[in-house]
Amino acid sequence: MITRKTPAELEKMRAAGLLVHRVLKSLEEMVVEGVTTWELEVAAERMIRGAGARPAFKNYFVQAVGQRYKFVLCTSVNDEIVHGMPSQRCMLKRGDIVSIDTGVELNGFFGDSAITVPVGEISPQVKKLLTITLESLEQAITQVRPGNRLFDVCGTVERCVTDAGFTVVREFVGHGIGSQLHEDPQVPNYVDRKNENPRLKEGMVLAIEPMVNAGKPENYVGSDRWTARTKDGSYSAHFEHCVAVTANGPWVLTRP
Repeated sequence: MITRKTPAELEKMRAAGLLVHRVLKSLEEMVVEGVTTWELEVAAERMIRGAGARPAFKNYFVQAVGQRYKFVLCTSVNDEIVHGMPSQRCMLKRGDIVSIDTGVELNGFFGDSAITVPVGEISPQVKKLLTITLESLEQAITQVRPGNRLFDVCGTVERCVTDAGFTVVREFVGHGIGSQLHEDPQVPNYVDRKNENPRLKEGMVLAIEPMVNAGKPENYVGSDRWTARTKDGSYSAHFEHCVAVTANGPWVLTRP
């Protein structure tokens, strides 16, 4: 069931979303050659708890894995698509990219966002990958309007990505969000006629999160049971925003 939020609830989600934005901006500035993903993890938890919020990912139970996630961040490097785990052994080097995904619960409502950050100079092809992934998100956001359907959002991501010669990951998708981190509906980055295609209505909030591979879309989950990687070793990028459907158009809750 899709839950529509009241204006007061959207304001609470806005506060959570802006906190996530501030955390990600601070982490982005920390991403330099030689920093470890564990250092990002420690800084993120300090900022979130210091703001009186709870890290949304830490101790979150995932049925498919049968475990609780142990970290505040997902830090996915290079060919890691999503759910990469922070580690003291993972030191970033020049030419890497790192996708940083995090969420918070503040006053009973959630915010969730992701960015992909280059470490120093990256190749033109990888730079294009980041540009297109972000562009697909921005184009999808424009479709979050009353009267449109979910497939307008999903199809926009898919067209933008495939027209640029990249591929969307099909096994991991976006989601509704509100008083729960994951709510209905699922928000894939492609159109699948077998999925539901609800009409968008005021008060709905979608976490739209394109996950885009430079190579083929196939992926696998590593022995840690969490980290998803591209099968062909190609780089993958990930951006995410929470977007509310309003009478005035899309309201991105996770940026100023």
